[in-house]
Amino acid sequence: MQITFLGTGTSQGIPVIGCTCGVCQSADPEDQRFRASIVVTQDDGTQVLVDTTPDLRSQALAAGLTRVDAVVYTHSHADHVFGLDDLRRFNALKGGPLVVHGDQPTLDDLTRIFGYAFSSPIELGMGVPRLVPSLVDGPFEIAGTCWIPVPILHGRRPILGYRIGRFAYLTDCSGIPDQAWPLLEDLDLLVIGALRDHRHPTHFSLAEAVAAAQRTGSRRTLFTHMSHDLGHAATNARLPAGMALAYDRQSVRLDPTTPS
Repeated sequence: MQITFLGTGTSQGIPVIGCTCGVCQSADPEDQRFRASIVVTQDDGTQVLVDTTPDLRSQALAAGLTRVDAVVYTHSHADHVFGLDDLRRFNALKGGPLVVHGDQPTLDDLTRIFGYAFSSPIELGMGVPRLVPSLVDGPFEIAGTCWIPVPILHGRRPILGYRIGRFAYLTDCSGIPDQAWPLLEDLDLLVIGALRDHRHPTHFSLAEAVAAAQRTGSRRTLFTHMSHDLGHAATNARLPAGMALAYDRQSVRLDPTTPS
């Protein structure tokens, strides 16, 4: 299995419009961050996109992404869904509809905002996306690989992280309920949101994300959904061993998945 980071930034991306801080003006390409999203390439080659950010077209071009076989959503906030229309290109490349997976509130929002993508007649061709909703209400399979939803909190809103084999992805996380911790045991890689150094009502701070990662015992942790408060090199220099900020277009290959 391979994890490719299409974006590792917060909702505003980095550089932030009109900002002259050191991170926004940095020449380090690892300080330039699209909105948070990943592609999971399963052991059989199936490629699953997690979230459709407003940067999706640019992300796909930058990462050389030419195929999406399915889409999985964490939640329906604008920075995670407003690139949905760009899925129509992947419909054309696939030659058919895409299944999109999400919890009920997310699917309700997607079908309300992007109704045309779920109901347009086939004779319109690929001028609009062609999507088939699939409700996530427990573990599900994509091309034979098990995806386990992990309930987390994004402020007051319950959203989903996901576990695939010994990998877990928890973006936009501000709390992990008691029932979710057993789903995060025996991980080779944890990706978890870490917005900034000081506390925020709907996201883990870096220190809170480090503490959560240490509690899981994950062998490796990468942080995502960072704001411009966290410069890549300077932040990595003060993180515990086995932990680092992820960066856009980073790819991590994991050993073949085993049942979890």
